[in-house]
Amino acid sequence: MTPDIARLRQHAQEEASRFPALLARADQLAGTVLLGDHGRRRAGLGDDFWQYRGMRPGDSYRSIDWRRSARGDEQFVREREWQIAQSVMLWVDGGASMRFSSSDKFPEKSDRARLVALASAILLVRGGERVGLTGWSLPPRRGDVQIARLAEAFTREDDADYAPPEARGMLPFAKAIFVSDFLGDIAPVEAALTKAADRGVRGALLQILDPAEEAFPYQGRTIFQSMGGTMAHETLKASDLKESYLRRLAERKAHLEQLCRLTGWQFHTHHTNDSAQAALLWLYRAMDGGH
Repeated sequence: MTPDIARLRQHAQEEASRFPALLARADQLAGTVLLGDHGRRRAGLGDDFWQYRGMRPGDSYRSIDWRRSARGDEQFVREREWQIAQSVMLWVDGGASMRFSSSDKFPEKSDRARLVALASAILLVRGGERVGLTGWSLPPRRGDVQIARLAEAFTREDDADYAPPEARGMLPFAKAIFVSDFLGDIAPVEAALTKAADRGVRGALLQILDPAEEAFPYQGRTIFQSMGGTMAHETLKASDLKESYLRRLAERKAHLEQLCRLTGWQFHTHHTNDSAQAALLWLYRAMDGGH
């Protein structure tokens, strides 16, 4: 076996071993959240009982619940809950910048992004929704097999420092979740959300940042290098860059918030030193219409 083939096989085995662990952790995290109704509690076609109501003009006699009506003088109709499965499209940034962690105490941004996105998918599927990836590789479906496919897909990484959002294949009037640090070129994000809005797609941007990316604690001689190794900058006094960096970060967040307001999306920043459950709860509520 040649060295190149041996390395390729080892890499494939490492990748294959990662997604079952991710799946188990995401399932455990999803179990900490109590499922809600996902905004589907409306009268209409469905299998589940919702409520009784008094009979109205135009109601069929076949719709009367005679057992409930026998308790009094009024006739009652048994309404069922209207259930329509929503398609939710996911994009999780696999770029090299997401593999950053400033401390062994904190997970890599990519680890937190995958965990929260997959746990969200588990909750959505349990709620009866269809979940898939943006693009054409994994259309929205239900079921445990789909969750396993998502877990496997999330372990794949991009060699580029910053991966642009995949905005193809978004179904009209679906929902979407984009998870990234959103520190790269903003133009692809603008294009993706504009395209989504044109198709009636609404969703959530979850920005994942390491605490050091918020605080910029660097001083003295420092070499800043991108995770992909394509960019590097050396300074003798890193503290001189702090004010400028923090200003640009604030501008980026403000830009993302404004972009979300214009396109009907929601925006939130999550830090890897905070609990994964906090990010999951925000995403779940965002998919539930913000309630």
